[in-house]
This record gives sequence, C-alpha cells and structure tokens, in this order.
Amino acid sequence: MRQLPEADRDAIRLAQDPKFARWLEQITATGGCAHPVHLSGSTTTLDGAAGEILHHYDTRNEPGERLLVRCRNRRATVCPACSRLHAGDTYHLVRAGLLGGKNVPATVRHRPRLFVTLTAPSFGPVHRAGELCRPRRDGGNCEHGRPLGCGAVHVPAAPTVGQPLCADCYDYAGHVLWHAHASKLWDRFAIDVRRRLASSAGIVQSRFAQHARLSFARVAEYQIRAAVHVHAVVRLDGPDGPDDEPPPWGTAELLIDAVRASARRVLVRTPYSPAVGELTLRWGAQVDARPLRNDGGGPDDDAVAAYVAKYVTKGAKETGAGLDHALSAWGDIESAPVSEHVRALIRACWRLGGLPEYAPLRLRDWAHTLGYRGHILTKSRAYSTTYAALRAERAHHVGHVDIPDVVTERHWRYAGSGHTPGAVLIAAGIADDLARNLEIVREALHRMRVGR
Repeated sequence: MRQLPEADRDAIRLAQDPKFARWLEQITATGGCAHPVHLSGSTTTLDGAAGEILHHYDTRNEPGERLLVRCRNRRATVCPACSRLHAGDTYHLVRAGLLGGKNVPATVRHRPRLFVTLTAPSFGPVHRAGELCRPRRDGGNCEHGRPLGCGAVHVPAAPTVGQPLCADCYDYAGHVLWHAHASKLWDRFAIDVRRRLASSAGIVQSRFAQHARLSFARVAEYQIRAAVHVHAVVRLDGPDGPDDEPPPWGTAELLIDAVRASARRVLVRTPYSPAVGELTLRWGAQVDARPLRNDGGGPDDDAVAAYVAKYVTKGAKETGAGLDHALSAWGDIESAPVSEHVRALIRACWRLGGLPEYAPLRLRDWAHTLGYRGHILTKSRAYSTTYAALRAERAHHVGHVDIPDVVTERHWRYAGSGHTPGAVLIAAGIADDLARNLEIVREALHRMRVGR
C-alpha cells in the first residue's frame, strides 16, 4: 500500500488532536501566516482602583501551550498572508497623505503634490528591450574585444535584458557603493529641495521651516539592471505640516523646478580607497516629476497609493535583484539562485566589505540587497499616519473594549516559529480562502461604485 506524503500524514495527525478546533482558530486569526511566531506566557488585566482581576489569559490552555502570532514579513515570497496585510497598511498610509484620513485633513488633496521618480546613473551599457538594444552607429568593440552594441531586439522578458554588454567593463564597485549611499543621496536631495524653494521665494534658507514644510513618502524599486530607483510622493505644506496651508508662493510648478534642479545638483563622495579611489555619486539623468491634480490632469491618487503598496511586498528574489535573506559566507554566493550579473554585484559587496575604509557601510551584511541599506518605504514625520498607528487601530477594532483605570501585566517569551509540514498545507489553504474572499468583496465594492 502506498504511503501518504509526510505533510498529509502530519495534517491528519493535527486534525485528530482534541484541540484542533482551537488550533484552527489561531491559524485563522493569523490570516494563514506562513511563518507564525510562537509565544508562551500570560496577560492579566486588573482594576487599578480595586485590584480586582478583570481578565486573565494564559497559554497553558492553548494547543501546545503556545499562542501563534503573525510574522509580519512584508515579502510575498516569504509570507503571502502577512504581505497582503502590509500592502493594505501601506496603501492607507500613502493614500492618507494624498487625500486625507487617518487624522490627516482632507485639505491636503489641494496642496502642491508631485509623484517623483529618481533613477540610478549608468554603470555600464546593458541589454535593453526593444529598439534600444540595436547596435550603436559607431560600432566597434570595447577594450575587452566585445561589441559595443547588440544586434538583437529583445522582448521585455528575455533573460539577457538588464545584463551588461561587457561584464569586464561594468562598474560593479560603483554600482554597490551607489546603493550603499543612496539613502544619504536622498537626504541631501530633500535638503537641497528645501533650500531651492527658499531661494526661489526670497527666503533665508535657514528660515524655510518657518514658512513651509516638505513632506514625502518614498519607495525604493529595483530596476531590471538590478539598480535601485526611487518613487516618491512629495507634498508642500505650511510650517505646521498637514494641518497648515502652504504659503501663497508654494506652487506645484515651483516644486517641480526645485526637484529637477536638486536632482542634477546633489552629490555624495565615498571614502577614499586605494582599491577604488574616491567616487562622486549622483542621481541618474532620468528624472520625472509629475503633478498630482484633482482635475484628472495627473496620475490618479488611488493608483499611486496602490502602486506603492504593491511594490513594497515584492521580495528581492521576486524582482530578480538580490535575495530575501542575508549571506553568511563567501561560499553562499556561488550557490545563490541569481543571475550572473547579480552574483557579480554580491561578490563586489563581499570584496569591498572586507576593506577597512568601507567597514561602516557593512556591505557584507547587505550583500543580499546588493549594498542597498535603506528601508523599502520611508516617509517624513508629517506626511501621514504610521504603521504602528494603523496596527493599533486595527487591534482596537478587533474586540477591544475601553475600560478606565486598568493595569495590564504581561509575561511573554519566545517559544519558536514556523509550521510543521501538515500545518503548512492547512495554513496555505486558509490564506488562499481569505485572499479569495477579500477579492470577492473588492469586486463587489467596485461594481457598487461604478453603478453596475
């Protein structure tokens, strides 16, 4: 008789457990999280005045004496269930800064607002999709004897698209060092935009904050050549942020001019290295700054929020640019499931990370992200709400009751993570069901909005 696979046998074992129904409730409560965190402990809620116990919860009554909570990983390749929740939070965070809500006034939709794209510079010619990959007019070969152009016309999905025409000519050191300084380059860009706005308005630069405030939310995206570029929503407010109207001179046109000028101007210099020298790092030549309008004259606000939310859930592996986990040794690089171009970038991180002049950059720790050290999504303080506030609001709506003068005592410890093989199957099924139900609700709401 053919034996059942291990996962099926384990699923049957779980289903026969007397506490299976409660275990299933926990899995459903996590949304079918693929890698839940196991906690052991208790929570006691007391009446602060009388000292009476109002509520007590202890994991000793739970299956396996553990409580399962979400891993909260944003990457869809790691945990689809938690990534969907993170995408929803990101959507509301970005949308609130565009249209109001979540304690942000609706008047922000009438402020000067831009959707800005800043790119990385060129580190060497790469294969491109379409006509851009045709041979250069001057023809010839590089110093390594390879053609300076490509005779093929690639489709966008071709594996060669984004790969260097000559790997020996490609500036791998410059690429990873640009990644390592990209966040600093953004910081200097934002500072310079403020300075340019002040100069254009005839204001002393050091007093810009007394007249206006620049708010933003930015997301980093890996291009097909494995170089990060930045999408950002930029908004101009009054000095007190979203509750304050910008000065009369604050227009979208003035903001566009400042963004374009600052993107061309700002730079970051790397520490001097005998192996690399001192590099001057800048933004790429391609800069896009589009006004966001309410009259249909620019990108749709909801579409911008949805785009950002969709991208933050993509893992490095899904984009083809890096890995979703850190590397611990040089030998891990050769076995990594990446293209040769990405492998060369990871090797460059590892080699440069061993040089003392680059030690503060921790390039080996960030080799899996090709040297990029910033968060995927970053926002200024006054742009909108926070992830923490969104999570607290969600927790408040899930069975929370406000009781005055209470004291809560918590005693918890980490007790493991993940699923057994059978639990993986059950959790994945629950996650798929919840995702399908959510999609049905969204389609129904969409039909109601369009009047079908």
